[in-house]
Amino acid sequence: MKPLVVEEVIHYLSHRWGRKYDFRLFKRGKYLYFQMMWGFLGQESFPLNEDEYKNSIAEKIEILNRCGYSDEVRDWLKSVNSRPRLGRAVSLQLKINGKMKEFLI
Repeated sequence: MKPLVVEEVIHYLSHRWGRKYDFRLFKRGKYLYFQMMWGFLGQESFPLNEDEYKNSIAEKIEILNRCGYSDEVRDWLKSVNSRPRLGRAVSLQLKINGKMKEFLI
């Protein structure tokens, strides 16, 4: 299992949608959700600069890598057809595994 890296995620975003979308990671019930949000780097109202954006992505993919989700996320980024729209994120639902339980309180 090859870990995801920030540049790889940005590559998928830029080549598939032409935008560097933001992501959110959260838990609901027995699932972890990796959501591609409608806000993107370069958007006038986007609150992060390039370095902050990369750090934000890095924090999220570090958790995903450590918990063994890198292949699922990579496959999803390569194949998801939807694109986020204002007020509507695109979600990847991941079943919480034993490694992920260590991160949750």
